[in-house]
Amino acid sequence: MDNLGQKAQNVISMGSFQTDTGFAALAQVEAYWEALRGTRLMPRRAEIDPRGIEQVLEYAFIVERIAPGIARLRVAGSHLSDIMGMEVRGMPLTSFFAPSARRRVSDMLEEVFETPAQSTLKLTSELEHGRPPLEARMLLLPLKSDLGDVSRILGCLVAQGDLGTTPRRFDITTSDLRTITAGNGEGVMPAPQPSKKQPVPQPMLHGMAEAPAGFEGKAIGNRRPPYLRLVKSDD
Repeated sequence: MDNLGQKAQNVISMGSFQTDTGFAALAQVEAYWEALRGTRLMPRRAEIDPRGIEQVLEYAFIVERIAPGIARLRVAGSHLSDIMGMEVRGMPLTSFFAPSARRRVSDMLEEVFETPAQSTLKLTSELEHGRPPLEARMLLLPLKSDLGDVSRILGCLVAQGDLGTTPRRFDITTSDLRTITAGNGEGVMPAPQPSKKQPVPQPMLHGMAEAPAGFEGKAIGNRRPPYLRLVKSDD
């Protein structure tokens, strides 16, 4: 992931973004995406720096398109895990939806990737035994991969209310799809200014780091330094 400069340079004005009460996190993620893309259609996945949305990181996620209509979570904030009651990385985004809504979500994902477009979904989870009603919003914003194809989405999911018994799944109340045109550059982030004393590179936050695929292992508290072992053989 590229270092986009100091934290102060990632502060973005929110004045031009309209928000629903309680769902301001979506506007902040959208503002960050707009600032990153400048005059382009969209930013690249490698440009996403968690420090740019650190106040709403728990609601953010990144999915990767792995097949038509199927996108798996590569990165997910803690709020998404709370909604499902489990670790959600690696799960398809449709897992957050009721079975009756999943086809619609798959079609929406294809529109976001192929058009390209951005989408906002209004969601509800109905009252059930042990599950109070929930209202939620989801935002989907396309990203280019390092290869230049549109195969990633920066998203935001916010659910309001008592989660109750998990997992919670949603139905779609309304959806809005907007075709993307080139940005006007008004929100573009300023380039880092040269200074006499160059800052020491800081390690990236783990909030938007993608876990290596295909490997799971136990955490080791006190790792020994790597070493070689000489094996003697008389053969």
